[in-house]
Amino acid sequence: MGDGHFPVSRAGEDDLDMLESQLGRRPTGVLKVEVYCPAGHPQVIRYYPLTLGEQGEALAPFPTLFWLTCPSLIRQVSEFESYGWIGKIEERIQADSDFRAEYHENHKAYGRERWAALLPAHQKAVIEKGWENVYRNTGIGGIREWDFVKCLHLQYAHHAGAANVVGRFLQEQFSLQPCMPPESPVG
Repeated sequence: MGDGHFPVSRAGEDDLDMLESQLGRRPTGVLKVEVYCPAGHPQVIRYYPLTLGEQGEALAPFPTLFWLTCPSLIRQVSEFESYGWIGKIEERIQADSDFRAEYHENHKAYGRERWAALLPAHQKAVIEKGWENVYRNTGIGGIREWDFVKCLHLQYAHHAGAANVVGRFLQEQFSLQPCMPPESPVG
């Protein structure tokens, strides 16, 4: 990968093997492991924001840049979702203008980073296919309505890989714990 039609992946075979173990399938489109758990496993990966065909042709938008892969964090975040924390955070977005402004800025930054991640040939293809709006005007994970959260896993992965007020809030409120080395009782 990296011949002008495919982005360069910095994920090694060991990382891809671990990701396959974590996710139950071997992911494609991984640009790199963004963050590792203390145990040395991938925690968050960075994805190429476009699904590509075998010749590197643009097949479909993939608006997610950061993907949470740590099983321990996935379990914890899923539990918060099951307890209704998406709705509680959306209430905070409505009630707290500073929180809302930072969240909207997170969406804008995500869109800029997603567009910049595309190879020039893929930017051109995205424009030609009429997908530019998806890349430039949607937010984290393709969210169109910026006062909504959609998924806490997206938010936490973005927090761990870059900056995200919702993910930071989750970390501050709940002290989420990634997988730990084998001698640790956590994970």
